[in-house]
Amino acid sequence: MNNQPFMTLEQMDDAANAIRSRTKHQPKIALILGSGLGGLADSVQNADIIPYQDLPHWPTSTVWGHAGRLVIGELENQVVLVMQGRVHFYEGYSMSQVTFPVRVLQRLGIEILIVTNAAGAINPNYVPGDLMLITDNLNLIGMMGFNPLVGPNLDELGVRFPDMSQAYDRALSELARQSARERGILLHEGVYVGLSGPSFEGPADLRFLRAVGSDAVGMSTVPEVIVARHGGIRVLGISGISNKANLDGNTPTSHEEVLEAGQVMVPKLETILRGVLQKL
Repeated sequence: MNNQPFMTLEQMDDAANAIRSRTKHQPKIALILGSGLGGLADSVQNADIIPYQDLPHWPTSTVWGHAGRLVIGELENQVVLVMQGRVHFYEGYSMSQVTFPVRVLQRLGIEILIVTNAAGAINPNYVPGDLMLITDNLNLIGMMGFNPLVGPNLDELGVRFPDMSQAYDRALSELARQSARERGILLHEGVYVGLSGPSFEGPADLRFLRAVGSDAVGMSTVPEVIVARHGGIRVLGISGISNKANLDGNTPTSHEEVLEAGQVMVPKLETILRGVLQKL
């Protein structure tokens, strides 16, 4: 594991060039698939597949349910790059390493990033298997000093103080709403809060997060979105609700449950994302 906390432009370009050398495709759209949601990558046609361990400097996932490979090909007549699995801060990587793949996407010329995750319900109206369009996020890890933009700012990538007032692109969100409506899929809308993990939240944590306006909680996504926006990439975010709100402490949560819920969510998520790709 690389102990260097801040990844360099040279390392980003090394990885980007390694990807270019192994695919004929030139994607403008990328998808990051979270825990249990990797099945969507199987639908990509004419795919070039690159395991993460084949890429220089690329962090590899240690978590069950994250395949750890790039799938680059065609989906709904769009050229897409799919990240099947991601790494997390709780695995011991620096924030710069966690978000390194998004930087590489930026260097590859990606213009739209679709992020997905498995998230726990905070909103009591959500049930496992539901989907939530992320309209905003609460950057709790960043507020605690672990913002992925901490450290030297690389001016080639973005400005020192980027605006996050519209982190999730409104036009892309509208396409997701239309896609869900046309296909009769319930799509909640709400605020995703990013915590470090890896322990699941206790009842007091969840009551606090509910009180400050959060609807779903997870251990990823927010750092990726911040870095994408810093680099001028438009973002669409959708959470798959994997477990019910445990506000009273009577319903324990397990990673197995999260992965099982993924089997219910993937078909719905795939249907919505195919609709978005058709509309782009």
